[in-house]
Amino acid sequence: MSGAPPFSRIAIIGLGLIGSSIARAAGQAWEGLTVTGHDASAPVRARAAELGFCAHVADTVEEAVRDAELVILAVPVGATADVACAVAPALAKDAIVSDVGSSKAGPAAALAEALPGHVIVPAHPVAGTERSGPDAGFASLFRGRWCILTPEAGTDAAAIEKVAAFWAGLGANIEIMDARHHDLVLAVTSHLPHLIAYTIVGTASDLEEVTESEVIKYSAGGFRDFTRIAASDPVMWRDVFLSNREAVLEMLQRFSEDLSQLQRAIRWGDGDALQALFTRTRAVRQSIVDSGQDDAAPDFGRRH
Repeated sequence: MSGAPPFSRIAIIGLGLIGSSIARAAGQAWEGLTVTGHDASAPVRARAAELGFCAHVADTVEEAVRDAELVILAVPVGATADVACAVAPALAKDAIVSDVGSSKAGPAAALAEALPGHVIVPAHPVAGTERSGPDAGFASLFRGRWCILTPEAGTDAAAIEKVAAFWAGLGANIEIMDARHHDLVLAVTSHLPHLIAYTIVGTASDLEEVTESEVIKYSAGGFRDFTRIAASDPVMWRDVFLSNREAVLEMLQRFSEDLSQLQRAIRWGDGDALQALFTRTRAVRQSIVDSGQDDAAPDFGRRH
């Protein structure tokens, strides 16, 4: 990418899928940007150093964030408060702090409490895969995807602009949104689908009359797609559901009511109601493809 980077030095705390992808993408976007990383896991730090996507992998968070202009916390949302407290003593006075959590209101409050006086611009890159760890990252993860910024009212406009420019440089589309509204939207588009996937896969594994080999053998149907989502990082998603519990429970109640209506239509043989619903939801799928957020290739773009 041409032009100067919005920051000359950044620190990434957490070097899993998202953190390592940020480092890789930033390294490709700007030659003049120095990326320092840290992870709580010593084996992850060692592997990240081997892969070389950071200029330096620090052994402590204090070392990693020292002199950084932008500090990104790429950790499970449940760890946000502890990590923020750990980095606080070593932060430069004018450092901007961000995160990448899938829920925003709770982590933002934790950041504000742990880092008084610092500029905080929370972010959520709506991108990812079912894989985790430093080997799972790749530079193109954010291209054409949305990154939602959820700064509090009154946050320094120049800081927001710089964080937005950083994510745009990684190829993301930028949206600015209220944190609580974000959590409600993502409860529908991401959190509830994961909860359903975990439930369906768990139910299938508990069915004693269906052997494990049969579940795997016939998983080329819809079950296969649920297993991909259910393979996502369990610690991350545990923390997401606990952090965004109010919005998730609200959406789960709505889903339960809709599911009851669907159950009633099947019970009473109401084919018109079923077809109307399936037609409407098929149109939603097409709109996702049309917006460039998924592949229109046959079999959902899978290679054979």
